Amino acid sequence: MSSATACAQPNIALVKYWGKRDEKLILPATGSLSMTLDSFTTTTSVHVGEDADSFTLNGSPASLAATQRTTGFLELVRELAGDDRPAAVVSTNEAPTGAGLASSASGFAALALAASAAYGLDLDQPALSRLARRGSGSACRSIVPGFAVWHAGTDDASSYAEPVPAPDLRLVIVTIDGHQKAVSSRDAMRLTRDTSPFYDGWVSSTREVLDEMVIACRAGDVARIGELTELHALRMHAVIASSRPPVRYLAPASVSVLDTAEALRASGVQAWATADAGPNVCLLTTPGDADEVAAAVGGLGGVRVVAPGPGARLVSPELGAQPVPTPGSEEM
Repeated sequence: MSSATACAQPNIALVKYWGKRDEKLILPATGSLSMTLDSFTTTTSVHVGEDADSFTLNGSPASLAATQRTTGFLELVRELAGDDRPAAVVSTNEAPTGAGLASSASGFAALALAASAAYGLDLDQPALSRLARRGSGSACRSIVPGFAVWHAGTDDASSYAEPVPAPDLRLVIVTIDGHQKAVSSRDAMRLTRDTSPFYDGWVSSTREVLDEMVIACRAGDVARIGELTELHALRMHAVIASSRPPVRYLAPASVSVLDTAEALRASGVQAWATADAGPNVCLLTTPGDADEVAAAVGGLGGVRVVAPGPGARLVSPELGAQPVPTPGSEEM
């Protein structure tokens, strides 16, 4: 039996991914940009050589749908490795699963690394990012530490995430509801693409915002990064709400966090809101303002301050965490 264990963190997109142009390869309609977190770790072990595939999540057998999705991903790895042996997958999430805190990103990033190692593949960071993308689009960004830009690309080979330089920032995560959401991101993406009269505008404007965001990150322009972050989050939730039937992820408490961000800025505190496909809201801020921002939203939900975190890494009892090699590194 061959085994490997990997850890990965979720990422929060500052320029959102919402919509695919290729469902099979999970190629996005546009690029995106995110911050990988230093919290909410997913730890996944893959044991090759079992009698049949299995998936245990947080100590219990996973649902049929989750197990089928995991098995489908293992098939991709087995095809690459030329090894058809089944595997047992055991995973734990620190973040609530399916609640809009990117647990699928950390989950498939960890699975991509653990499975590729267990089946004997030696993938560098871009190749691993491409593989993780096949499980969950945003997982390709959790392979990368800190800030990552996911290139939309034109095909499988050109659609992957890579690091982008950015200033030191913090996210204050306000967990309003940790329950699994009623409409999955995958289903809502399809609905938005197929029914929203504003979807084409979303795609074209996202390309423009991403170009602006990369420039702002490279320049270390915190205010511009924050403005673009909040703008794009509001646009995403607006286009989702314009679907038929409408999908609404934000709760009344989510809106209160948005209002708090606006009030903080008016008082001179740097804070900009963003929210993925769920009710939970993150406030982007600086290390110096993080405590004040956290105190301001303390009554609206569970609060946690997070910093930019590591990319996916293998975990060895003997060696500890081992980062994924990047092109040109000595480890390759």
